[in-house]
Amino acid sequence: MRGNVYVYILVMAVTSYLIRVLPLTLIRKHIRNRFLQSFLYYVPYVTLAVMTFPAIVHATQSPVSGLIALVVGVVTAWFGFDLFKVSVCCCSVVFLAELFLV
Repeated sequence: MRGNVYVYILVMAVTSYLIRVLPLTLIRKHIRNRFLQSFLYYVPYVTLAVMTFPAIVHATQSPVSGLIALVVGVVTAWFGFDLFKVSVCCCSVVFLAELFLV
């Protein structure tokens, strides 16, 4: 059993190393395709969004309060509030929503 853990760690280390190294070694020229450039530009943002949005909704007692906080956070950020004010607004909305809705 203990030996399998080391094999799993080794396989994951090799996999993550290859994912990072292969593009650098295989693609040496500048990427001229505009579609591929824009795709690669947005990959980190999409990955972060895919990991963050479900966590926001499910971090609260009720998914409804998490969804309301998500909407409030997007709106307050859209209007130019800084990160502290957005987080205070979201926390306040979650507190109130769980106080009155749940």
